[in-house]
Amino acid sequence: MTVPSSMPEAVPPATEAGCAGVREPGGPLRSHDHAFSLAAGHATAAPLLDGLLRLVAAHFGVAAACVVPGEAPAERGLGAGVDETLHEALRALAHGCGAGAAREPLIVPDISADPAWRNVLAHASKPLRFVAAWPLYGAQGEHVGSLCLIDPSPRELDAAGRASLGDFARVVAALATHRDRAVSTADEPTLHAELEALRERERLLAHAIAGSGTGIWDRDVATGEIRYSVGWKAILGYADHELTSRIEDSYLRLHPEDRDYVKAAMQAHFEGRTPTYEVEHRIRCKDGRYKWICSRGKVMSRDAHGRALRMIGTTTDISSMREMAERLRESAALITNLTNEVPGLVFQRRQLAGGRAFFSYASAGIAEIYELTPEQAAHDTACIDALIHPDDLDAWRASFEHSAANLTPWHLEFRVQLPQQGLRWRQGDARPQRLADGTTVWHGFITDVTERKRIEAELQEFASTDGLTRLANRRHFMARVEAQLAHVRHGGTGAAVMMCDLDHFKSINDRWGHAIGDEVLRHFAEILRTQLRAGDMAGRIGGEEFAILLAAADLEGAQSVAQRIQERFAAHPLGVEGDVVALTVSIGITLMSAADVSAEAALTRSDFALYRAKKGGRNRIECA
Repeated sequence: MTVPSSMPEAVPPATEAGCAGVREPGGPLRSHDHAFSLAAGHATAAPLLDGLLRLVAAHFGVAAACVVPGEAPAERGLGAGVDETLHEALRALAHGCGAGAAREPLIVPDISADPAWRNVLAHASKPLRFVAAWPLYGAQGEHVGSLCLIDPSPRELDAAGRASLGDFARVVAALATHRDRAVSTADEPTLHAELEALRERERLLAHAIAGSGTGIWDRDVATGEIRYSVGWKAILGYADHELTSRIEDSYLRLHPEDRDYVKAAMQAHFEGRTPTYEVEHRIRCKDGRYKWICSRGKVMSRDAHGRALRMIGTTTDISSMREMAERLRESAALITNLTNEVPGLVFQRRQLAGGRAFFSYASAGIAEIYELTPEQAAHDTACIDALIHPDDLDAWRASFEHSAANLTPWHLEFRVQLPQQGLRWRQGDARPQRLADGTTVWHGFITDVTERKRIEAELQEFASTDGLTRLANRRHFMARVEAQLAHVRHGGTGAAVMMCDLDHFKSINDRWGHAIGDEVLRHFAEILRTQLRAGDMAGRIGGEEFAILLAAADLEGAQSVAQRIQERFAAHPLGVEGDVVALTVSIGITLMSAADVSAEAALTRSDFALYRAKKGGRNRIECA
């Protein structure tokens, strides 16, 4: 990564070619010789190796980048190195990677955490904790040494870092393998091309960072100095020369409500309580406005006591993301408020491929619809199933199964038995969709339709019931007779039809008035209700005429019922103002036949029988 011109160099330059400046707590440490002994003919390679190692150290932000030789004799290049003790320790560490062609890269994030490596560097002259050793191979595949990164602070090397270290190692190996001969003129273009490719990668990375709206900062914790890249300053609208490098001034730019939080997060990372520093907060721009940023950083070096010395990080402008998140939050809040205010239950129901179902979303209306909370329905629907009326439970389950199997809209009217509200009617509607994992999801609405069902029942009763007697009216009675005729035609049991006419009803109206006449009609209707079985039906055909359908009855049974009706009607006269209204009824009976062309045919035959009963003196029973 190319270090911005407004930021300090990652590491100081080395004075020799073999090691790029080691810096330890308390000040810089430089090597006095390179790891490989470069012969007189290597005058071209030495500057290249020196510059390359400085580039490696700057790229990884480590204290030093060194080359240690392979298993060559001492006179072939051990030299002084960083110093002899440290150089030998690094060489031993690099050789610990393996042996021969089987060597693998070695990354030790923290030597002090591993007793084996801690013993290897027990006598190293410098306080090292992080070491990375990447093997170098010659043109014939022989191991010629290792490219080492060293730092006094523990750190990690991710996959991208490992790839970069491998790239650098190949270039270093190209130089290292020329220790027995001068670098030829033909080799120089190749080496320069590889170095230029590495520099190009750095430039591209810098452009990518700049294009992402990200800036870089480098803080010297001990001195309180913090340097910003040009891109960092541009985020706040400042030119390169318009910001100071004091940490105190940076805190003043923080939003007052965020200042303590940011300081606490920074201190937690300094004390090692968090692996990295990462905060989102508001910061004041040059024009006085505040914008949201995300800052991430990590302590790169510590002193012998673990105190933070240097911290490097990035800052990204996240104002647009925060604004979008806020709009989404407001939209979600609006939708939630709307669904919670709608009378009824807005829901999302999920049924997994295995069959388990649950309400992944339920509005506040679930309290009204089921007397439950959203949390109770979030695990499974058993708590809801327990509230469905037993007579509707099978239809409830089958309706969802059918909807899931065919992905057709779900619609159902059903009853629930609730602890507080009692028996109530509900109507549900939803549309299903199938997810990739086989889950079926319904989005829908359930509402209370109890009042509507009551009105519908009343309308149905008005449409099918005689208003005075509360018996079936003629239309409803005839529909029932038609249904019974269809049953008989399909081999069902027969039925009897009876026609009843109250005797001398006109005289009752004339003598006592129509109010008493109406009371007589109601009185007869009540007697019919007491004498009929559950499957039978009585209806008022018109005026003082009544009809009776006796299901599964023969002629003898029908005559028995007619006789009981006559006897009870006559035995219970209607008392009016100290007087008594004598009551009798004439009845005609017929049996329904599969040969009847319509229900009217049976009704007409019983009407003929009634006519004969009245003509024969009334209060009689005749059959046809």
